[in-house]
Amino acid sequence: MRILILAITVFICTSCVAQDPYVVLKSERFTVELAETQDKQALGLMFRDTLPEDHGMLFLFPAEGMRSFWMRNTRIPLDIFYFDDELKLVSVSENARPCRTRNCPAYPSTGPAKYVLELNAGKAQELGVRPGDLLELHLD
Repeated sequence: MRILILAITVFICTSCVAQDPYVVLKSERFTVELAETQDKQALGLMFRDTLPEDHGMLFLFPAEGMRSFWMRNTRIPLDIFYFDDELKLVSVSENARPCRTRNCPAYPSTGPAKYVLELNAGKAQELGVRPGDLLELHLD
């Protein structure tokens, strides 16, 4: 009986352990760092030399709007995915290049977006994403 109670307790405790937030796009899972504040959004992935293949950054905005990102002080080429409030893909800026000057190009969405996902460059092509593809959020 003690073993059964111990087993149930262990099961309950392990299912309560918090997971890192992640998203699923085209059946592929990516652990994400959340950029929920203006400070985190301004910093983004700047000054990082690497990003694991199955990781990214998810920017969460309070409402839909036209979004535009740039790559100033970002050292990693990225694909930038823009999603609306229904988590449908609006557009992608593929292979946004690192920029170390003051006049970096902008990478705007083609429509209003509430969520922006940054992944390593090449992921959009690898996954074969298309406008309307859905993003799954697992942030708890």
